[in-house]
Order: sequence, then C-alpha cells, then structure tokens
Amino acid sequence: MLSESDLNALWLTIQLALITTAILLLMGIPIGWWLARTRWRFKFILDAVIALPLVLPPTVLGFYLLIFLGPKGPLGDTSLAFTFPGLIIGSVIYSLPFVVQPIQNAFSSIPSEQLEVASTLGSTQWKRFFSIALPLARPGVLTGAVLGFAHTLGEFGVVLMIGGNIPGSTRVVSIAIYDHVEGLNYGDAHRLALFLLVLSFLMLLFVYGLNRKHRPGLI
Repeated sequence: MLSESDLNALWLTIQLALITTAILLLMGIPIGWWLARTRWRFKFILDAVIALPLVLPPTVLGFYLLIFLGPKGPLGDTSLAFTFPGLIIGSVIYSLPFVVQPIQNAFSSIPSEQLEVASTLGSTQWKRFFSIALPLARPGVLTGAVLGFAHTLGEFGVVLMIGGNIPGSTRVVSIAIYDHVEGLNYGDAHRLALFLLVLSFLMLLFVYGLNRKHRPGLI
C-alpha cells in the first residue's frame, strides 16, 4: 500500500498532468493549425523553438525557468519558483512539442481540396475549422493529449529545478521515487514506479491503437 505522503504526491502529479494537458491543448490546437497552414518563410524558426525541449537537457531548461520565475526574474516580487503554478508553467513549456507536433502533423495531412470545396460552398473559415479540420485531426489531438499527459507524469529534472521538494505543494511522484531510492526504500520506490510504468504503457497502447485504427490499408 502507498503511504499518505506518496498518495499526496500521486494526486499532485495527476492534478499537474491534467491542468498542463488542458492548457497545452488550448495552446497546441491553434498553434498546430497555424503551423500546418501557414506559408510564412520563417516558420522553421518557430518549429525549432517549439521542438527545443526535445533536445535541451531538462536541468538546463529548469535552471533558466528558475531564473525567470524567481524573485530576481522579470516577475519581480511575484516569484513563482517552488510553487505549484510554477510547476505548471514549467510543465507546459517542457511538454509543448509532445502536444503541438502530433496536432500539426494531423492538420498537415488534411487534403486542402476538402477545405477549398467547403469554401466554395460558402463555409466560413471558422466553420471549416470546427466542422471539417478539427474532426479530421481528432486522432492527432488525442495523441497529443495522451503524450502530453504521460510526459508530465514522468517529469523530473525540470520539476526538481523549479519546484524543489515541498510535500503537498511541489513533491510529485518522480521526486518521491527519487527520495525513496536515496533512502534505500526500494519497496516504496517500486510501488510508485510500477504505477507509472503501467499507466504509461496503457497510454502508449491507446496511442498506437488509435494510430493503427486510422492508418489506411489496415483491417
């Protein structure tokens, strides 16, 4: 059985993942749509900025976020370092490419002819987006949501740098596992790690099953 401290860390992690995923979807859908349809010649710059967390060491990103969110950063006295809102900001930035890229790819795969036909029939741009583009991109949106949620569950470097290890406030599951291993409490670490392992595997099964279902030529 999990201890009360571990249950609190687990609940805090789930809250963080849910809030982060919701924010990422609100951001990722319009960003992914714009990146998929724009002809701006410097689009590759924004693509690189969004993909940066994929290659940047988490501790480096966490360090600069700590400086930005700390008392000496642009926010001044309103320091968000070592707070739950600070964790949300860090998680949104760190998981952004995992949500935007699947959504962008889904929008890019929509044939332009479908949108052009709807346009000739008098459909407005907003109506084309909500009635045609978004339903067709649903697999990519769901994939982005699952990947963003799963990625947030397992964050360590970024959350440790900007959140520290404050029980009930910033102590998430990955930090709790690290504490147990450091204290040689392998049984407690195993129970938490196994929960994340099973949950992550189930979410990946959902993503791959969804992609297989919508892949042409498969029965």
